This record gives sequence, structure tokens and C-alpha cells, in this order.
Amino acid sequence: MSMIEVTNASKHFREIHAVDGLSLRVEGGEIYGLVGADGAGKTTALRLIVGALRPDGGEISVCGFEVKRQAELARAHIGYLSQRFSLYEDLTVLENIRFFAEVRGLRSGEWLPRCTEILDFVGLANFKDRYAGKLSGGMKQKLGLASALVARPKVLLLDEPTTGVDPVTRQDFWQLIIRLVATEDVCVIISTPYMDEAARCHRIGFLRKGKLIAEGAPGQLRALLNGRILELRGAPLPLLRQIAAQAPGVEDVRAFGDRLHLRVGPNQGEAVIHHLKKSIPAGGGRFTGAHPIPPVLEDIFIVLSEQEEA
Repeated sequence: MSMIEVTNASKHFREIHAVDGLSLRVEGGEIYGLVGADGAGKTTALRLIVGALRPDGGEISVCGFEVKRQAELARAHIGYLSQRFSLYEDLTVLENIRFFAEVRGLRSGEWLPRCTEILDFVGLANFKDRYAGKLSGGMKQKLGLASALVARPKVLLLDEPTTGVDPVTRQDFWQLIIRLVATEDVCVIISTPYMDEAARCHRIGFLRKGKLIAEGAPGQLRALLNGRILELRGAPLPLLRQIAAQAPGVEDVRAFGDRLHLRVGPNQGEAVIHHLKKSIPAGGGRFTGAHPIPPVLEDIFIVLSEQEEA
């Protein structure tokens, strides 16, 4: 039995299909990344799983409990960190966690040892008496995670937990998630717009307009474009981009710093490089070099989105 099972779930808001026929399964000890742009349906999907929204169609179960019919039993196994986690700023760190523990029905003999354990885990043990309103953004996110973990959930739902925090805090937060999965066998679904974060997940589901357009391990997804991404160097960049975009076999051109990334058709790499070696100098530009590079998840998402649009 999977920890989370979603089968053909849908949620509409008038004419907007926020989630459209979503199906996925997530196992214990797995980090599943729900990836997509703003408005793709990530938050709605998580709210359906936690039972905050009722689906218009489909079935959702958490730890074997149907969310529609057994919502409270399902929620008892879920820790949920929303995009805008609501802290009580006039309560201390420890008081905030105590509040969430008692809301979940934990007695003092249960929550107090767990609070101590969780605060140490997230690195807030030395700040347990600090008012939440005095915490930095990253520390507030850690407090949110601690509050979600206090009841020892089997399923953890994280809705863009690192949005707006600095890179060091993002790294720290991910180390916590990885340690949590390794030590407590928790099942995690994390929504994120960041492809570098998606690459840390065991599996990824790309969402676009409420639909799951692709799913798999990061390496499996990147393999879809093996040999089809070229790095082009030269000058001036605007001229190179114009010439490259018109070259036979080139499907897409994007700037990455002082060079261009080209997506080419299958088995077209060598022909495109040969063409650019001639066409760029002929067009008044300087060709410094071009070679295949490994695709990144951004490349995959772009091509999958274009295919879905077509």
C-alpha cells in the first residue's frame, strides 16, 4: 500500500481547472517533488490531499484512509506546512509548538519530549524561549516544520517551504528533510518552482495547468534530452542568438550568462555545430565553440510544456 494514492483527482473553480485528472502514488521514505510554475495547481493538489478542499472527482487516500470519507483519520497521519504558515508571533517558539501539539490531541507527557527532540533536530533548541515574531524568515520556516512534525506524521506535505529565504537557509532546510526521511521513514511531497530543489527529490511530477505532464526520477527525465542540448560560445550574443534560431535543426535558443543553450532535434547536434561554424562568421559574428552538454530539468520542463501546448 502506498502512503499517498491520488487517482484521477480534479478540482475546478468555475471555468478554471486547477487540478485536472491528477494521479500519483508516493511511498514511505520517498521525497516526491511537485514542480511547476505559479498557477500550475501545486497548492490546490496539496490541499486536496490534506482534505482542506473537496475534490470534484477522483479518489485520494492517505495511509489507507479515504480523504473524502475518513478525513480526520487521514489527517491524523499528515504534517502540513502551507505557503503562509501562521505563527503566533506573541508566543515563544516552544509555546507555538505546544499549541499545535495540543490541537493534535497530544498530552504533556507526549508533546514535551517530542518538542525537545524536534527543536534540537531543526536547530532551534537555543531559541525555544524567543518570541516567534522575533525570528528570522528562515527560523520561522524551521518552526513551521517543527510544528508539522510534532505529532510524528507519516506523511509530510510542504507547499513551497523555501520561497523567499536565502540560499544558505534553503540548503539547511533540505538537509533537514533528507535527514527526516532517512531517520523516520516519512513520506514527503514538496511543491517547488525551483529546479535545483526538484533535482534533490527521488521522483518529480511536472504540473502544467493542473495536469501531470511527466513523472519520473530526475535522471530519467533528463535522459529524454540526452545529446540534444548544445552550448554555444561567441560574440556578439544577440547576433549569435538570431543566427542560431534560424539554423536548421535548432528548436529553441536561450541565453545562459555569456553563452547560449540550444535545443536541437534528435541526432542533429553535429550538423548544427557544422552549420554554425560557417553561418556565424558569414553573418559577422565570432564563433568560439559549441559542444553538447548534459540537459538540466529546466530544459525538460520547457520542452514538455511546448509539447503539451501543441
